[in-house]
Amino acid sequence: MKTDTPRFDLTSALATVVPGRPLVVTDADGVLLCFTGGLERFLDERGLYLDLTTYRIEGAIKRKDDKSQILNIETMALIEEYRADLDCLEAVEGAVEALHALAQVANIVVLSNVNQRQAVARVRNFKTLGLDYPLIANDSGAGYLADKGYAVRALAAKAKAPTFFIDDIPHNLASVAAAAPDVKLIHIVESPFLRDLLGQDFHAHIHAETWQEAQSYILGCLR
Repeated sequence: MKTDTPRFDLTSALATVVPGRPLVVTDADGVLLCFTGGLERFLDERGLYLDLTTYRIEGAIKRKDDKSQILNIETMALIEEYRADLDCLEAVEGAVEALHALAQVANIVVLSNVNQRQAVARVRNFKTLGLDYPLIANDSGAGYLADKGYAVRALAAKAKAPTFFIDDIPHNLASVAAAAPDVKLIHIVESPFLRDLLGQDFHAHIHAETWQEAQSYILGCLR
């Protein structure tokens, strides 16, 4: 019997949003999931290592034997291979507990720059961690990523209640700030090392070093 393949799109996520209930929209990789830690293990198995001096992957992957950089085209191919069926990432410390607590008072939606195929693996990963929230795959499928601001604006319009957006990447926070200025922006980065590389984003209402800090901020805004 043929079964319908789940669609991880904005329309499906909108159907789960209850009007009048606060909304938390969160990124996945580097926010909920330890993306970089998983990447380091993936590279190690291939005789490579990650040498980040900026928050850019280009030029940061090197060979163990001679410490030479691999080509950018090789880097992109490796990242696509890594992301293709990724379902074994660990949760960022405190993320699972914070989301479960926030789900008692708010709708939760995960908004990630993955495609539909990658989203299937992400959902498997979420379930192993005890996370069961709607996922929007924000990859257009046409070789570019959709603007997160558009999705968050639509979700916030449906919620008609305080809305919070959590991400690690400045341009995602900027796009939401422009598209949905009433949404509260929370900047979280998965590790202190990466946080120092990236720096603080001026669009964010709070730079949370932990999920507990983000949870406290959200609950404080809702009081």
